[in-house]
Amino acid sequence: MYLLIGAGDPLARLASWCMRSRSTCVVTLASSLEANDLLDGCDVVALPQPMPVDEVPTPARHPSLIVVLDPTPIADAHLVAALNARWPSVPIVGPEPEGEADVADPLRPQDLLLSAAKDRVRAQERHTGASVLDAHFAGLDEGSNVAIFCHDNPDPDALASALAVQRLVERRGLVGRIYHGGLIEHHQNRAMVQLLGIEVTRLIMGWEIADVLAAADAVVAVDFHQPGANNVLPVDHVPNVILDHHAVGDLPAADVAIVHPEFSATSSLVASLMTALDAEMDAVLATALAFGIRTDTLGFTRGVSPSDLRALSWLNAWVDHDLLRQIEAPPRSRDALAAFAEALASMELEGGVLLAPLLHLPNRDALAQVADFLLATEGVDTVVVYGPRQGRVILSARTRNSDLHLGRTLAGRFPEGQAGGHRSLAGGQVRFSGLVEHDAAEPGEAIAAMTLVLRDLLGGEGDE
Repeated sequence: MYLLIGAGDPLARLASWCMRSRSTCVVTLASSLEANDLLDGCDVVALPQPMPVDEVPTPARHPSLIVVLDPTPIADAHLVAALNARWPSVPIVGPEPEGEADVADPLRPQDLLLSAAKDRVRAQERHTGASVLDAHFAGLDEGSNVAIFCHDNPDPDALASALAVQRLVERRGLVGRIYHGGLIEHHQNRAMVQLLGIEVTRLIMGWEIADVLAAADAVVAVDFHQPGANNVLPVDHVPNVILDHHAVGDLPAADVAIVHPEFSATSSLVASLMTALDAEMDAVLATALAFGIRTDTLGFTRGVSPSDLRALSWLNAWVDHDLLRQIEAPPRSRDALAAFAEALASMELEGGVLLAPLLHLPNRDALAQVADFLLATEGVDTVVVYGPRQGRVILSARTRNSDLHLGRTLAGRFPEGQAGGHRSLAGGQVRFSGLVEHDAAEPGEAIAAMTLVLRDLLGGEGDE
């Protein structure tokens, strides 16, 4: 049981919130009670006048936490001492009276004001961003074409966010189509597209991209903000809308740029925009967005923020958990098993850095699966799995080393969008020409050169 001491609206609002997780008892003055529904379901002890702690007629249950918002209902001069005497070892949250230092978690007015101000700023920013985005779509003629671009080889976060944008576009009477470069190869990503019925179009040729852009009345970049960097948009193209959660330096050029690194997934960002717009939600979209958040936070083990949790709690009412389980555990291909076998045979470990080069890369899906698997190895804090594909070395990297920012480290060594990502998860596709001096490099030469670069970059010597 929570025991709350105070008066007025702050007490009622806190009680309403506390009751969601545990039974709550409120101690207040009868004269401060207001006619509202926030205290319904609480045990309310309304005192006719301030009373000593040991005389307050609270329920027989022992409180697990005491919160003091306002000491007015209590007549004891030494409030904390009196509470400790009646309920020994129960933590107390509240203002720290002068001369008493036994409050477990002091509430200082300036801290409360700062917290409230931050919450208001975030709420207004989400509402303003959502309104601007919706107004942009509303300004297009009915039936206009909106091209929604994911980055190359889109992951669940990009696919889910693109699907959500497509729904936002359609609610305004527009036609939204989702495009990407590269391939959708990861077994979970393929299962997501198939089971949720996400219609995507792969663009390969330059003329295809040019035709799509020429026919589009608006272009939306989802889960990336730099055209030409791991995406098929021309480097000099300026999207109409950018939605992303990756950290940036200068704000990217766009009519509407909503880039919020406080979200750990673009799916969380898009879900918050939909909440602000009171947009319609259903099981397919909620499941997609929940899976996008789950994968970009490595199953809620990496960088989960309060913003992500709020988005997920809202989505959870619609998520189809049976469908989610099917997406998370699709059958693994024989090609992927072959990649596992080669990685286990070729891997080199030194100083916590494990490098696993592959000479035969059936698909990009295999890299991510192998990297996730090897990161759980004893003595390993960083993994890079890499293999050759169409004149490039494809990388998939993971780390648990809090001192290493994988995305920045790889991006610094391989510029022009060849590599990058998050602190603990990154990837890339590095041209052979950037690793081997002569033009006719063989895959084996490029892989050997990449091994040397990664040893130097991450500190491994690779003598095992």
